[in-house]
Amino acid sequence: MNGRFSFPSLLESFFRHRMTRQRNATPATIASYRDALRMLILFAADRTGCGPCELTIGDLDRDTILAFLDHLEVSRGNKVQTRNARLAAVRSFFQHVAANDPASLGIAHRILAIPLKKAHTEITHHLTRAELDALVAAPDQRTVRGRRDRTLLLFLGRTGARVTEATGVNVDDVQLDRTRPQVLLRGKGRRERVVPVSADLAQALQSLDRRTWPQP
Repeated sequence: MNGRFSFPSLLESFFRHRMTRQRNATPATIASYRDALRMLILFAADRTGCGPCELTIGDLDRDTILAFLDHLEVSRGNKVQTRNARLAAVRSFFQHVAANDPASLGIAHRILAIPLKKAHTEITHHLTRAELDALVAAPDQRTVRGRRDRTLLLFLGRTGARVTEATGVNVDDVQLDRTRPQVLLRGKGRRERVVPVSADLAQALQSLDRRTWPQP
């Protein structure tokens, strides 16, 4: 394999071009894929006995990937969902390899054929109204931090937002002066949705010092 299609150059172009420019991936997705491939590199380096910079695409064959996935579950105690997330990152990289390095097409094809592992889906249990009210009332309202924490819990409970969505809200995303107050939430993959703000949540938000809110 020539230098143009070396493992380091393919890895660099994957993050610089495919993830950033072609897929416009979010920082969270890039960080997740980076961590997955970093763990794979360290695993493969230990398995082959060479340094990470000395690895080639040939060192990351199907057997190595399968051994890495087993390592995640057995040695690291990862759940099937985490294993599948790591495999998704590996697959994405080898799609890039297949498109840019014809000499490695066979290796990429065998890795892309590795299936996701089926996982048992647990039943999601929701809080009752009384349980949610007790949780929201737990912070000490006599302190600034307590009032902030209560508002955050109320925000999560009333909007159904994920924690990452709630922490990503800035002052311009909240519109409380409308006839029907609303908030803009940004989910995974830059998906946006507008959610109505209940009266008690609007009152809690208005009582906070908005100078402390994240700015756009």
